[in-house]
Amino acid sequence: MTERKPPGMSTQDWVEAQLKRAQNAGEFDNLAGAGKPLTKLANPHDPDWWVKDFIRRENIETEALLPPAVLLRKEKQQVHDKVRGMRRESEVRDYLADLNQRILVSIRDTTGPVVPVGTVDEEAVLDQWRAERPDPARTPEPEPEQKKSIWQKLFS
Repeated sequence: MTERKPPGMSTQDWVEAQLKRAQNAGEFDNLAGAGKPLTKLANPHDPDWWVKDFIRRENIETEALLPPAVLLRKEKQQVHDKVRGMRRESEVRDYLADLNQRILVSIRDTTGPVVPVGTVDEEAVLDQWRAERPDPARTPEPEPEQKKSIWQKLFS
């Protein structure tokens, strides 16, 4: 515990004396982070440091912070990847209809800067989806095995 400041000594001289005494005693040797720059002082002043720190600390997905029009534009660019994993044509059609409906609502209700997002050409996406799918007519189904009679089972 530190002693009290003597009444005749200035605060600055008293603090310097305390630091010098601790340094001579070796209390500052082998501290964690010794020789490394302080992270807050190494970077120039950023007025949004607290937001960036919160996003990093809470592991928030940064795409959630984008405006809805930008999110729709990104989703439109990734539509082929999303559709590729779908199995039925009706599922693809429902997804594309929902995406186009959300785009139209976004165009109608835009506030702030306008980000141009057009609707998705459903037929073009479906044509590509069909081209990537294996054709069920081309894949031969395995022939069902003929049932063996009891005599064939016994003598085979």
